[in-house]
Amino acid sequence: MATIRTRKFMSNRLLGRKQFVLDVLHPGKANVSKTELREKLTKMYDVKDLNCVFVFGMRTQFGGGKSSGFGLIYDNVEVAKKFEPKYRLVRNGLAEVVSKSRKQIKERKNRTKSLRGVKKNSGKK
Repeated sequence: MATIRTRKFMSNRLLGRKQFVLDVLHPGKANVSKTELREKLTKMYDVKDLNCVFVFGMRTQFGGGKSSGFGLIYDNVEVAKKFEPKYRLVRNGLAEVVSKSRKQIKERKNRTKSLRGVKKNSGKK
């Protein structure tokens, strides 16, 4: 059984979310999974949608038994999609990874290199 505590709790109206530092006590047990933490936080704060809860930056204290990280609870999924970085949306299952081929990435890099230092309108090729 893991105990969850929140500190530095702050309601951020501008970004439409509640943000806090998360402390998890789990003596004699390995790290608690993020999905388990998200489920417990939805129950603690009466959140209707599990996709509105984001947990990240979890670090385990030396010797184990205690972890801390950050938590965000958004008012709704649309606001979360607007403000959360893409990689966190992918981790929570709200976005798909767009896999570009290595060749595409290199070609794009070289195109931008050729435009560097040239006037924008005259440098397009």
